[in-house]
Amino acid sequence: MSITATELKKNLGYYLALASTETISITKNGRVVAPLSNPKEIKEKTVGSLRGILPNDSNVTMDTFRMERLEKQLSN
Repeated sequence: MSITATELKKNLGYYLALASTETISITKNGRVVAPLSNPKEIKEKTVGSLRGILPNDSNVTMDTFRMERLEKQLSN
């Protein structure tokens, strides 16, 4: 679904509830400026994108992924 930024401002509560079931593209001047989606869906896509790259015996979880990312940020 695609909506304008003005429409989002007018009906924020409605679109926040709707974002739990589908991704909403927010447009401004006819161009997509941001997605509005369920955080669980984003996590699943992130972990899913790692499948096939990591060995099958790897015990990578979202928590492991998060900790490695934080450690990398803190070391910089």
